Amino acid sequence: MSDNPLRSELSHLERKLVLLISDHQKMREEIQVLKKENSDLRVQLDRKGEEISSFQNQDKISKIVNGMVVNSTHSAADLSDMLNEYIIEVDKCIAQLSE
Repeated sequence: MSDNPLRSELSHLERKLVLLISDHQKMREEIQVLKKENSDLRVQLDRKGEEISSFQNQDKISKIVNGMVVNSTHSAADLSDMLNEYIIEVDKCIAQLSE
């Protein structure tokens, strides 16, 4: 008879252990999902940052062009040449930053 309460307690502890192991496994899976989501969001954030930077550069170039047209008497070909030179310089800067 004294063996019965011990078996009952052991059985109870075994059920708790199974539940804890199950909960632990679920938490590990959830962590993996959240890590993946975090990684994806970081990539998205980097892309958005690059897009914003690109738009800011386009805006700056647009302001430069508008300033040139208003403040100078250069022909369209001269402006085009100047812009091409600026673009080449910007490309060089980007290449150096990438290294």
